[in-house]
Amino acid sequence: MATTELLFDLTPGEEQQMTREVVQRFAREEMAAVARAADEAGALPEGFLLKTVDLGLNFMPIPEALGGVGAGRSPVSNVLNMEDLARGDMSMAIAALAPLSVINCVMDFGTPAQQEQVSQVLASAEFSPAALALMEPGIGFDARCLQTTAALQGDGSYLLNGAKSMVAFGPEAKILVVFADTEAGATQGFVLDGETAGLSFEKEDYMGLRPLPLYSMVLENTVVPASARLRDDFDISRFLSLGKMATAALAVGTCQSVLDYVVPYVNERTAFGEPISNRQAVAFMVADMATEIEGMRLMAYRAASQAEQGLDFTRIAFLAHRNAVRYGMKIGTDGVQLLGGHGFTREHPVEMWYRNLRALAMLDGMLLA
Repeated sequence: MATTELLFDLTPGEEQQMTREVVQRFAREEMAAVARAADEAGALPEGFLLKTVDLGLNFMPIPEALGGVGAGRSPVSNVLNMEDLARGDMSMAIAALAPLSVINCVMDFGTPAQQEQVSQVLASAEFSPAALALMEPGIGFDARCLQTTAALQGDGSYLLNGAKSMVAFGPEAKILVVFADTEAGATQGFVLDGETAGLSFEKEDYMGLRPLPLYSMVLENTVVPASARLRDDFDISRFLSLGKMATAALAVGTCQSVLDYVVPYVNERTAFGEPISNRQAVAFMVADMATEIEGMRLMAYRAASQAEQGLDFTRIAFLAHRNAVRYGMKIGTDGVQLLGGHGFTREHPVEMWYRNLRALAMLDGMLLA
């Protein structure tokens, strides 16, 4: 009997499924259960970041020779983990994944010395804050034409000047990967120690992502050695595409939380003697949310699959990101609408998810799948 080859299979591998079960349980018990309190306090729960170390995600892409597991870079696994953690809480997910994104960036584009440096600092039993610094303040941000500059000096070092926004952990970061425009007119990354002279930070507050410690950063005549520069083959297009995949995964996880909450609500909430889900307008809105989430999920998975196979994933990553930003915001809005007057109160978490989903369009370069 002839066997039929599976041409398209979304079933996670055995190791991926085991990891997902652990991450999903962590998201339920250590994130979703305390997300509202963290949002109200505007701070991460005490001890949360240390608990994330036990997930072991930072060790996965690091070679065994550098103290890691040696599982290799896996955009598919990263997208799955990002989705699951965001289902617990987007703010806490970004905080937990920021160091892993630095590791992914340096494993993709860093020199052997930089890879060793990052592995020693971030692959440890303690949580070590780290962040990518790409976003800049002001209108017209363009990652391919940054206002932050890196001027080559006579001794081979670089002089960095400029400003960054939405830098996770700020002055607490042990390692920062700062992106700047070089004299050659190209975007390049530099691996900085968090205590590098010439860096200053100021805490920023936003309507969403309240527990996440975000800072603006100013670089004023910051001198870094030539060894801080990422490899000459740094590919800004690939970097941005991997970031768009990460944003799409965050959107999927957060939107799934919205859907999981509103379905029982509309089935239990009664008006005029019957559940409001019996109303066609309500039922169709919920069905649209479910449909849109599945579309977002499939596009994110497809982009990750193509990236992992070494195929060109620029186009699908762009589409996945655009779809996530557009429908992520719509699903957040519809979730609030379905709760009626309750959607405007802080009694229910939907307004918190709505505020977090507003940030999707501003997360470029914060995480890397």
